[in-house]
Amino acid sequence: MELFALPDLSSEFLFQTSRSSGPGGQHVNKTESRVELRFNVVRSQLLSQEQIQRIISKLHGHLSADEWLIISAQRHRSQFKNKKICIQKFETILTGALIPDKIRIKTKPGKKAKMKRLGAKRRISELKKSRSKDYRNLNSD
Repeated sequence: MELFALPDLSSEFLFQTSRSSGPGGQHVNKTESRVELRFNVVRSQLLSQEQIQRIISKLHGHLSADEWLIISAQRHRSQFKNKKICIQKFETILTGALIPDKIRIKTKPGKKAKMKRLGAKRRISELKKSRSKDYRNLNSD
């Protein structure tokens, strides 16, 4: 199995609904349109150990203390639409976490870039020297 190929994890989703916050009048007070998707990364039977480790390392800031990934949506008044949004967010986050990092190849700056940098440093140095009192006194003689 490829590292970033995502199996169908919908059987391991736990959905929880609650009342949505924000404006909406009486409708908000009586319907549970906010949807929360919960997924336990560590206890997943469909992910490989390598995938689990990568997800934990990449998403450690998004996981709860007991390794649950919790995603919520409350944009729409429809519970079904919010559920779809949660699943889309989940897929986006997980596929992003499973994409392997690009290996950085160290390079050295070229000769022209070094000369340009040193020239800029020289110009700034001269500019700062010209602001000092001693430099002005030497040139006024």
